[in-house]
Amino acid sequence: MTFASMADPPPAYLMPHPERNAPTHAPQAAADGGEESSDQESIRLMLRVKEGDVKAFERLVELHQSAVIGTCARMLNNVDDAHDIAQQVFIRVWRSAPRYEVTAKFTTWLFTITRNLVFNETRRRSRRKEVSIEQESEDDPPRHFADHSTPGADHLTQQTELEQALDKAIAALPEKQRIAVIMRRHQDLPYEDICSVLKMSLPAVKSLLFRARTELRKHLAAYLGEDVE
Repeated sequence: MTFASMADPPPAYLMPHPERNAPTHAPQAAADGGEESSDQESIRLMLRVKEGDVKAFERLVELHQSAVIGTCARMLNNVDDAHDIAQQVFIRVWRSAPRYEVTAKFTTWLFTITRNLVFNETRRRSRRKEVSIEQESEDDPPRHFADHSTPGADHLTQQTELEQALDKAIAALPEKQRIAVIMRRHQDLPYEDICSVLKMSLPAVKSLLFRARTELRKHLAAYLGEDVE
């Protein structure tokens, strides 16, 4: 495979097609340097992709598709759109492979691509004045079913309502605050990585997250009196 051929989209069978009800969260990073070794593996794979290694690309998709789809889903509040954007992310990874250089963590590079494509989508929605991401369709399935005959049902219902309230509160945050919270809370990215993705200083990112958490506490006042993390 030549670099010229890599300018084209990857074969369709290489792209992620997870089930729509698949988990949209990244697996917990392993302790004792597990995150670092995982990133090193991704860099090695990406360098092989740079040489046209199809199998290495498949492996990269397997490793990172859950984190990419999860981030997109929480940013866009639409699973189908999240899968579409994830497809575009990995197409961008494939097409960028010939120019790839190891200048940062692979996950930082990947989330920067994800950020750009998600921001483009949210701005496209804004320009077209599409339906608010918080609005529910009449055809949408119920968010939860309360079964008070089941032991602990009240507690489960309250927990479900809290999670839904948190998701809606995150969805209502400004664009940068929203993705910063998602990367920190749901993808467990270090502050330094978030700085690189958002191209902001550490104090600026911490200030951004502080404002986001303050706003989330206001939205969740009926459920929690403490920080949402």
